[in-house]
Amino acid sequence: MIAAYPHQPLTPQQYFEWEAQQELRYEYFDGDVFAMTGGSLPHADIALNIASILRSHLRGRCKVRNSDAKVGITDDGPFIYPDVSVTCDERDRTAQKFSRYPCLIVEVISPSTEAYDRGGKFGLYRKLETLKEYVLVGSATKTIDIFRRDDEGGWMFIPYGEGADIALVSVGIEVSMDDIYEDVILDASEV
Repeated sequence: MIAAYPHQPLTPQQYFEWEAQQELRYEYFDGDVFAMTGGSLPHADIALNIASILRSHLRGRCKVRNSDAKVGITDDGPFIYPDVSVTCDERDRTAQKFSRYPCLIVEVISPSTEAYDRGGKFGLYRKLETLKEYVLVGSATKTIDIFRRDDEGGWMFIPYGEGADIALVSVGIEVSMDDIYEDVILDASEV
């Protein structure tokens, strides 16, 4: 991410008003905004596959949102754009600016984003009390890692390899690795 707004720190309301006038999307952290860069075609294809699978399964019960929808860690930020988020919480049903109570967040990772997605971003997402699963999906290799919150609030790590069926307990669905990577051409140069 690159700092895009070098002026005075913005309040959350100023951020929403300012971002609505921008061509790019910006994440918000403690008054500062950061431009979001575009992903690769494999990244976009994987995210679309996941969102489509989830939407089909959860239609009428939960909101499945793509990378154009923000998640607010608190009502005052940070505000982050995950690749896919799912909220089944009634408080998010009529939300207009951001979701606040997701149960599932999916990030499609690349070699350049993996450290942040596993570290700093996951650290922020763990503050969401409603979050039950955080899923990292490889865009250079067919790998999926799930971090699942247990009953005591700890996080279990569950890695999946090629050909596996992936259990998304938070939304009661099992998804095949083949469906997630359907029609995706992985970029071998990113490995």
